[in-house]
Amino acid sequence: MNSIPERNGDDSTSGQEVLVSLSRCALADARSVFGVLGRAFASDRDADDEPGATSGPRPTVWVTTVDVSEPKAAVGPVTLTAPVTVDAQGGYWAVDRLRDHLTGAFTVRVVGTAAGDQEQEVRLRLENR
Repeated sequence: MNSIPERNGDDSTSGQEVLVSLSRCALADARSVFGVLGRAFASDRDADDEPGATSGPRPTVWVTTVDVSEPKAAVGPVTLTAPVTVDAQGGYWAVDRLRDHLTGAFTVRVVGTAAGDQEQEVRLRLENR
C-alpha cells in the first residue's frame, strides 16, 4: 500500500509517482540510493526506514514509491561501492524527473526501456560521478 498522502481534485499524484526497485546490489549501496531518494522526494518510506539485510538463497529487492512533483532538495555526489541497477516505473514526465534528479548524485545511464501509452519502465545504471 502506498502511504504518500493522496491529494484532492486535480492535484492527484497520478502521473507524479515513480515505483523504484533495486536488487542485486550491496546493502550499503541500496541505503545510499534510498537516502538520495528520501532527501529529494516524498516517499512511502519513513525517514528512518533504511533497507535492511536479509538472508536466504533468493536476491533481495528493495522497493519504494516516490512523488516527484515537488523535489525537496538537490543532492550532491554520493559514493557507491559498485554500479547499481535501478528499475523505475511511472509516467513519462515523472520518470524523466527522477532520472534528472539522480544525476546530481550519480552518473546515470539508461540501459533499457519498455514503453506504454501512459507509463514507461526504465532501467538505469547508477555509477560514481
